Amino acid sequence: MSVETSKASETAHGLVQAVRGSTESTRAQGVYKMACYDKDGNLKWEEEFPNLVVNVGLQDMNTQYFNGSSYTAAWYLGLIIGPASSTNFAATDTMSSHAGWTESVSYSNATRPGCSFGSATSANPSVISNTLSPATFNMNASVKIAGAFLTNNSTKGGTTGILFSAADFQAPGDRDVVNGDILTVTYTFNLTA
Repeated sequence: MSVETSKASETAHGLVQAVRGSTESTRAQGVYKMACYDKDGNLKWEEEFPNLVVNVGLQDMNTQYFNGSSYTAAWYLGLIIGPASSTNFAATDTMSSHAGWTESVSYSNATRPGCSFGSATSANPSVISNTLSPATFNMNASVKIAGAFLTNNSTKGGTTGILFSAADFQAPGDRDVVNGDILTVTYTFNLTA
């Protein structure tokens, strides 16, 4: 005769964590799109490249939105000249101090072209762009263009005002333009919650 015994045991562990408050973040990012046309209107090349929104640009955006009682914005696009080996952007760049890059003024426009934004979308992300009215640069020299920037100063080569963002081309790098070429630049900016 055999005697069988069995022993049963159960163990249960539980963990409850409470999260207090809510966490939300916002992300701001922009993209430049540049197209180059020859004197006859034929597309030579086209580039799309992300930007760096610099510290003074972020500060200006917060100041105007949260502290401003009335605000009128006028924005202008500028070109950055190559070579890429000397093009470096920093969050601390301003219009008066940007040692890592140089503005190109090799276009016949009297001032930097305006960046006329349309209405921002109400979705998440909220997007604003000058796609309906791209900035146009009438090139009057043969140069290498490395990228673009957005400022509230219309003066070609001007060093005052707010620098909002700057960016350089990704691969394949700097692009050649010649006298008579036309560059169009669009800037699309979005805020994501």
